[in-house]
Amino acid sequence: MTVDLRLNAIVDPERANGRSLADLTRMVVAGGATLIQLRDKHGSTRRMIEEARAIKAVLAGTGVPLVINDRVDVALVAAADGVHVGQDDLQPEDARRLLGPKAIIGLSIKTVALAHAAPLDMLDYVGVGGVYATTSKDNPNAPIGVSGLRDIVAAFRARSHDFPICGIAGIDAGNAAPVIEAGADGVAVISALSMQSDPAAAARELRGIVDRTLALRGA
Repeated sequence: MTVDLRLNAIVDPERANGRSLADLTRMVVAGGATLIQLRDKHGSTRRMIEEARAIKAVLAGTGVPLVINDRVDVALVAAADGVHVGQDDLQPEDARRLLGPKAIIGLSIKTVALAHAAPLDMLDYVGVGGVYATTSKDNPNAPIGVSGLRDIVAAFRARSHDFPICGIAGIDAGNAAPVIEAGADGVAVISALSMQSDPAAAARELRGIVDRTLALRGA
C-alpha cells in the first residue's frame, strides 16, 4: 500500500484534551489528516481494541487508514490497516508475517545506522525523529534536529529514492516547513492537533503548510 504521510495524526488518550479518540479522529480527518495512528501506552488491551474499533468506524468511507502503535495483536483483532513499531518492539519481519502482505508496516528510525539497517522490503514507511523536543513522549535521546533528519533522509534516499518518510516529535505549524524542506514526505503530530481548541482547524493549517512546502520542493 502506498501510504500518504502528509499529516500523520497520532491519537492518544493521554493527549486527547478530554475528547474521545473517535471524536478527535473525526475532527482531524475533517481537517486533512491522511493517516491515523492509535497510541495507548498505559491502557488495557481491551480498551485499546475498543478504541481501535471506534476509530475504524469513524474512518469508514474516508480512505484514511489506521495503524496501531506497537500492538500487532490489537491491530489483528480490531482489523486495523497496520502497525507502527519501534526499535524495541516486534521485528518488522514478524509483524509482516502476522499481518500479511497488504498491511501497513511503519518503523521508528533515530540514527543513520538504523536507516542503513532498516528492512525496506518489509516496510511501507518510516518515522524519523525525534526531530524536536517533545513533552508527549518520554525520550531519553536528544532531538536530532533538522540537520539530523536531513542526514537520515539522505541515507534512505540512497537506498530508495522515493521511500516514504515522515518526521516526528515536537512538530507544529511553526516548525513543520523545515521538516519537509529537509526531505520528509510529511509530519507525525500529537499535541499540535489534539491539544488545540479546534483540532480540525489545526489540522487544516498544518496540512496546508505541508502541502505548500512539498509543492515548493517539487515533491
